[in-house]
Formats: sequence, structure tokens, C-alpha cells
Amino acid sequence: MFLRVEGLKKSYKTMEVTTEVLKGVGMNLDKGEIGVILGPSGSGKSTLVNIIGGIDRSDSGKVSVDGIEVTGLKDNQLTDYRREHIGFIFQFYNLIPNLTVGENIEVVSNISKSPLDTDEVLKAVGMLDKKYRFPRELSGGEQQRVSIARAVVKNPKLLLCDEPTGALDFVTSREILKLLQQINKEFGTTILMITHNTAISGMANRVYKVRSGEIVDEVINKTIIPAERIEW
Repeated sequence: MFLRVEGLKKSYKTMEVTTEVLKGVGMNLDKGEIGVILGPSGSGKSTLVNIIGGIDRSDSGKVSVDGIEVTGLKDNQLTDYRREHIGFIFQFYNLIPNLTVGENIEVVSNISKSPLDTDEVLKAVGMLDKKYRFPRELSGGEQQRVSIARAVVKNPKLLLCDEPTGALDFVTSREILKLLQQINKEFGTTILMITHNTAISGMANRVYKVRSGEIVDEVINKTIIPAERIEW
């Protein structure tokens, strides 16, 4: 398996109260697949993905990505892991406001070991004609396209998406989901996406249903729905 999670546990302690966020989670994802983690707010989805992405640490358990045992890495090794192997897409775009679209992409490209061509990626996300625009000149959907391009240009092994359509309207959301499917096919990028929107699960190879820090069900879709046909 490209991604393997075994017995993952995580708790947070505030004052005298300990909250168990992950309760021995296990999951697998093959290379080139799209996985969707589905569950309500507070179910542990973001904590799980943050540990996979090397942003947070687990209390116990194991995460491996393409043979790299993430949970065994030291802090400096985690920094290299995030930079070289992981792409992040969030609900909010976090673009640098005083840099153009192209410059926002090149900031990441310049620190990557094997980046893709900036213009090729901008063309793939339909933003090449806006390469010299600033973020304030773009719509929300266009800014999310740029944030996707920024994540993809480093040629990551794994693309992690935390509610990538959460701040967008239905039409724009479907365009972004279609774009993610396109990137998965064009670049062979493995994608793991968090959402509370059950309709999005139809475009995934694997769906993990999370509740109260546990994966309560895993569904393998035999038929993948094209993003343009998703309705909610």
C-alpha cells in the first residue's frame, strides 16, 4: 500500500481534561487513488490528515507514505518530508497577496527538488492567462485553482485536501472537484481529501467514514462518478 495507517491514537489535554481525538485508526490507500475521509466536524478528520502530512504527531501508531515511516521522523526530517513529498490544499487559499499568480507558484517550485514546469501546471488548472494577476484580482474559485497549482507544482507524492470546496458555491465547487480528478489522472497524484459532504464521496476510489475518532466504515467504489455529475 502507498499509504498505510496503523493503530493511530491522538489525545489533547487541556487543564485536567483529556480529549481522545483518534482511537486507534487504521486505513490504506493505493498509489494513484483518490481517497475521501467523510465525517462531521469534530470527528478527528483534520487531526488524522495533519498527522499523515507531518504537521502534527500521534501519541502512538504508525503512518507510512511510499515506504517512508512518517511517525518515526525527527522534526528536521518532517520538514523535509513536507517540502519534498506532500502537497497541501486548504479551505482558505493562503496566497501571498503581493506576489502574482506565477510568483506564488514559483515560491514553492524554487524550493522543490523535482518540480513540474510552472506554465504546465498553470495551464492544467486553467490559470495560465492570469499568470501576472495578483490574488486580489481573482475570484474565490480562481484563487483556489492557484492554491491547487501551488500544491501540485512540487510534484508531491501525496496531495492532502482539507475541505477544498468549503468556502465555494456549488458551481465553483464542482469545477474544483473536476480539476482535482483531472490532476489525479494527468499527473498520477495520489489524493486524500477531507469533507463532510457525502456527495463528494462518489468521485473517490475509497471512502473512509469517521465518527468520534474512529473509522466506522470503509467503502471501495467500483464505479467512480465524474465530478461534473456530482449533485448536492
